Amino acid sequence: MNVTKETTAPNKVKLTIELSSEEFEAGMAAAYKKIVKQINIPGFRKGKAPRKVIENFYGESVFYEEAFNYAFPKAYDKAIDEQDLFPVEQPQIDIVSIGTQEKTVFTAEFFVKPEVTLGQYKGIEVEKKEYPVTAEQIDAEIEQARSRNASWEDVDRACAMGDRATIDYAGTVDGVAFEGGTSENFPLELGSGTFIPGFEEQVAGMEKDQERDVKVTFPEDYRAEDLAGKEAVFHVKLNGVQAKNLPELDDEFAKDVSEFDTLADYRADVEKRLTQQAQTRSDNEFTNAVVEAVCANCEVEIPQPMIEREIDAMVRDMSMRFAYQGLSMDDFLKYTNQTMEQLRAQYQDQALSRVKGELVLEAVRKAENIEAAQEDIDALIEKYAQQSGTDAESFTKSFSDQDWDYIRMDAATQKTIEFLKGAVKAE
Repeated sequence: MNVTKETTAPNKVKLTIELSSEEFEAGMAAAYKKIVKQINIPGFRKGKAPRKVIENFYGESVFYEEAFNYAFPKAYDKAIDEQDLFPVEQPQIDIVSIGTQEKTVFTAEFFVKPEVTLGQYKGIEVEKKEYPVTAEQIDAEIEQARSRNASWEDVDRACAMGDRATIDYAGTVDGVAFEGGTSENFPLELGSGTFIPGFEEQVAGMEKDQERDVKVTFPEDYRAEDLAGKEAVFHVKLNGVQAKNLPELDDEFAKDVSEFDTLADYRADVEKRLTQQAQTRSDNEFTNAVVEAVCANCEVEIPQPMIEREIDAMVRDMSMRFAYQGLSMDDFLKYTNQTMEQLRAQYQDQALSRVKGELVLEAVRKAENIEAAQEDIDALIEKYAQQSGTDAESFTKSFSDQDWDYIRMDAATQKTIEFLKGAVKAE
């Protein structure tokens, strides 16, 4: 097999591959075995005609497609190995010539993984934000727990902010009802921000059985584009009012909402949890800032197929999240009044940033000869196992070779990130 390579565009190559007669003959033999069962030749039982007879009857081209399908994958894989190439898309194939009486030649054109020109990645200054936990944050967290465990009591008075109002409503725009604008006996906690801005404030003050027209304007960025920015009128009837009774802040409350026996211990645990969340937020933001800063100093031209592949993965992740909620991607697109093309366009910049980050981290890893040790791999597996709610042995029980390769690469990437975080100047 002979292979020649030419560059047709940045990060795009075309291989011209000439199969040896032996390679093509192997393909023809495989094609005969596959096709012969489907061929009828006068004088022979179906599937029993010799190859030469079939070729004389139909012409040897009857085997060309299957012969090429057999020979191409092996020849292509061998060619990219010989040329040390890393394709990032399926190749565009063009058969130049084929047959036993002439050379079998085809071309394969495709984008390859780009080279990264590293800039400065050591000693650069990167901002690290800290988020100290305040007493006000702790109080707010505890108040949310009180609110979640509150009881509701029917009251005979006008409703006020903080009450739960049970209402019927029917909305119109320019006198015409719209989809989703009508409901009966809807429980609305006034002040929760559930409805359009201004709606809940106008319901406050109504008495039981009172009816009122509430006038609001949909936000300009409202999810339903046909309603965005438009004025609406909701005819509202108040069916009932309930007041919220918050539990007392004492040791009994702590026992009800936590594993602790005293309010002091519960409060200390809330502070500890918020501190851990703040530290995680700070670490994640710093990690992203470091990678972004390193990427800003690097040069790389990323082929569009790599970006499209990343967008594919992002859309798949979104679809899976919707599936857990009982929704489909079609439902989401309809709900947000957009097409798949528009959705993919929104992810273009984010996908580009992700791909560049991966390429730059790989370049740094190679430049610094960073490899994942077994303890790094074991620690990462333990982390993933805990996130999955299982142990390391069970988590890896059904791992394929590809899964192990991914884990090793992921561990090396995490080690590279930690190297970079230690190599920059945190401000």
